[in-house]
Amino acid sequence: MPAWTADMFILLRQLQLLRSRIALDRPVVGSCAVRHVDAGSCNGCEHELNAVMGPYYDLQRFGLNIVASPRHADVLLITGPVTSRMREPLLRAYAAMPEPRLVAALGNCALGIDIIAAVEEHAGGVAAVVPVDIQISGCPPPPEQIAAQLLEGLALVKDTVGQ
Repeated sequence: MPAWTADMFILLRQLQLLRSRIALDRPVVGSCAVRHVDAGSCNGCEHELNAVMGPYYDLQRFGLNIVASPRHADVLLITGPVTSRMREPLLRAYAAMPEPRLVAALGNCALGIDIIAAVEEHAGGVAAVVPVDIQISGCPPPPEQIAAQLLEGLALVKDTVGQ
């Protein structure tokens, strides 16, 4: 057996022990596909989003998954202010999503708060371009807040699909 294989088993065992120590449960709440679009951010929110989807917070255990196509998405998660060059691609992504669809604005820039840029270079916050259902404020918001508000969004998806 190669040495790296043994290291991988050790790493996976340590991860399993960490999960049990911090008492991560695996509730069955459904499934929600999330399409992330960076509309012009500084990447601070993306770092926190990566942390949320990583093994410590592990949002996949709640059924939240990042997908590559808006055609497969229930939620369009947008970071950053909408720049003039991202306005049309964002509208195309939104139009490609099946109904019912939700939009989440992640971070103060996406909410149109404290945007530092020339006015002609951005369209403002996400709400100036598409309707926003979930607002996650912060610069950047902590992973715990992102997780909590995305899970609230999952409840919205279940409610809209159930109607």
